[in-house]
Amino acid sequence: MANPVESVNLNVDQAELQKFAELAHKWWDKNSEFKPLHEINPLRLGYIDEHASLAGKRVLDVGCGGGILSESMSERGAEVTGIDLGEKALKVAQLHQYESGAKVEYRLISVEDLAKEVPESFDVVTCMEMLEHVPDPAAIVRACAALVKPGGKVFFSTLNRNPKAYLFAVVGAEYVLNLLPRGTHEYEKFIKPSELASWARQAGLETVGTKGMGYNPLTKNYKLNDDVSVNYILQTVKSV
Repeated sequence: MANPVESVNLNVDQAELQKFAELAHKWWDKNSEFKPLHEINPLRLGYIDEHASLAGKRVLDVGCGGGILSESMSERGAEVTGIDLGEKALKVAQLHQYESGAKVEYRLISVEDLAKEVPESFDVVTCMEMLEHVPDPAAIVRACAALVKPGGKVFFSTLNRNPKAYLFAVVGAEYVLNLLPRGTHEYEKFIKPSELASWARQAGLETVGTKGMGYNPLTKNYKLNDDVSVNYILQTVKSV
């Protein structure tokens, strides 16, 4: 792993980093606070692989945390680099790959700094469940666009900002169903698809697909659908 990041104005919320640092040791516990991430991972992995054909591709996972998505993309045959600013989460990711045998390069570096270091180096970039946790999400989008090769795909997933999303993602998930720890999300940081698509367009990325992700509290199952009113994935491609 790289040495501690030296950038002065990091695009990061220290309270958010601390929040996830305290839970870092639970990343791979499928019955912990990270259970929802484990349950949605097959869905997002399948969507990414279907549209980007991961095998043989050089892939960057931005905000990789403990490596759940990074490892699964590696298992599909991709050459994966995972980056995060959470040192504890990255250590957990590194330890877990010793057990799993997955081959992922993990780095403690901001996406903005990596974009300066190795622009247009990746065939695919993923940034999942991260944008709603940073002060300047548009800057993350620009950096992701800078890192992907022309013609390459960038996938973002986040939460829509509307009353239904507040009801389902905050009240329902955190207070009623206890799917997530209370305080996981701040409604003001949720992002409308039109806003994310606009940031992507300004960064040279064309939106080519969107998918919603729904949860059925009766069956306790997640599924991809066309309802983007709460959780959604935005698929983009960089102009050639």
